[in-house]
Amino acid sequence: MTLDLNLRVIPAKTEVNGPSVLFIHGFASSGELNWARSRWLKYFTDAGRNVLLIDLPGHGEDPRRNSGSWAPSQIRQALAAIVMERDEGPVDVIGYSLGSRLAWEFAAYNPDLVEHLVIGGPGAGDPLAAFALDQARANQATGEEINDDYTATIMKIAAAEPSNDLTALFELIEAIKSEPYEPAAKVPTVPTLLVAGDRDELATTMPHLRRLLKDAGTTNEVLWLAGRNHANAVTSLEFKEKALVFTTSDRF
Repeated sequence: MTLDLNLRVIPAKTEVNGPSVLFIHGFASSGELNWARSRWLKYFTDAGRNVLLIDLPGHGEDPRRNSGSWAPSQIRQALAAIVMERDEGPVDVIGYSLGSRLAWEFAAYNPDLVEHLVIGGPGAGDPLAAFALDQARANQATGEEINDDYTATIMKIAAAEPSNDLTALFELIEAIKSEPYEPAAKVPTVPTLLVAGDRDELATTMPHLRRLLKDAGTTNEVLWLAGRNHANAVTSLEFKEKALVFTTSDRF
């Protein structure tokens, strides 16, 4: 059964002048936290774009609305169902962090459903693959100390948002680990924009993604945001401006 992702449709505030934009948020965030609070939605709806805003499994107001597998392949199927059921035609896709991994795979497997791809804070590997799930679960259950620095950092980020359900987030991590990220296995063929802060340690392998795109003959551009890291690159006005121009310039 296809996952029933929580979907909000936000209409354009002016005459529609381009395809709808599907936003895919990062881990331990939500559509609201990642995109609404950072004013992406207003920026695009003000520019005449309808927005499709989803919450990934384990996230948002109803983190357990989906039973069954939360593996990336199932999430891709759910995203495809949203686009096809709404008869949207190709949409522009914008993903950040974990959302960039999912957006890469979604565009690669569904080129007929995607017109442009914008991914922020991306890397050639899956940062959640290194998450020490057993330590995190023990910490939540008994308070046992987490010895892995990376896992402790992610736990601190996840716990900082009161609305997060840590148990549900752990279940999503487990599902993601079941399907390792291999960007070279399937490379997007739609025009792709790669964006990251130049202080983002998680995006140091972004040049590898660009090489994959170039080798596949995919039109691509790169934007490095000066002084930005993984946490604050998504709030950058330069990022928003570049994404809007990238998803509209070849239509005129």
